[in-house]
Amino acid sequence: MDKPWNNRAWLLVLPVVAIVAFSAILPLMTVVNYSVQDIFGPGQAYWVGTEWYRKVLEDERLRDALLRQMLYSLAVLAIEIPLGVAIALCMPSGKGWRTSLTLVLLALPLLIPWNVVGTIWQIFARGDIGLGGAALQRLGLDYNYTGDPLDAWLTVLAMDVWHWTSLVALLAYAGLQAIPPAFYQAAKIDGASRWSVFRYIQLPKMRGVLIIAVLLRFMDSFMIYTEPFVLTGGGPGNATTFLSQFLTRMAVGQFDLGVAAAFSIIYFLIVLLFSYVFYTFITKVGTGDAR
Repeated sequence: MDKPWNNRAWLLVLPVVAIVAFSAILPLMTVVNYSVQDIFGPGQAYWVGTEWYRKVLEDERLRDALLRQMLYSLAVLAIEIPLGVAIALCMPSGKGWRTSLTLVLLALPLLIPWNVVGTIWQIFARGDIGLGGAALQRLGLDYNYTGDPLDAWLTVLAMDVWHWTSLVALLAYAGLQAIPPAFYQAAKIDGASRWSVFRYIQLPKMRGVLIIAVLLRFMDSFMIYTEPFVLTGGGPGNATTFLSQFLTRMAVGQFDLGVAAAFSIIYFLIVLLFSYVFYTFITKVGTGDAR
């Protein structure tokens, strides 16, 4: 005899649904509403349809900011993912004070607030009082992140690598620790090289955590705002003006709510699209390796 279906279990999910609806869905619907209207004040809104979307898509500054953002996010992934995996492979395994000390040291940059990170690097990269900037100038490099666009861009990238590589390393380390010792024992019996162990045992077993690492780092780097704003203010010129800063200037600086709302929707869709592409690509590559 089949047991009667109990729908009361859904009551446990209702608080979560309510929180998500309040914190995500309702604000998103508000932005969608603003993106198709021209707001003059309380109670003064006029339907404009897709006009703001066309205006945003025709803006050359948006295309420049998008290209700048894509280059930055791809550079972040290209550096932090391999570097984090390499650090995880070099970390001591098992229990002991070395492992505990390594984990604590790796977690320290992640505990620093974003605005403080920007302030630290603002001082560190200065050529007159900063250790990093002064060291580069003593090496004969004409380094000035406040005046040279390339120096500013590389400084923001170095700051992000310093701040977030630890997250990738900790995720990769957790994946490595989850591998059963029997895999290593079988590889040792077969006489597998160090590269073969990494290629056929460690890397496939880390695929799940690496997917998480790639998605987290891509989404976070694509929405970066506080660190470059504190460090360079988006300059010199527009060298470090990423999409989030471009949106903030439009919404807060110009108070152009309709255009800013349309840009927010486009921004959201871009992040969603690229995250889906990355997830699909990594998943298919991992499936192909498993076969």
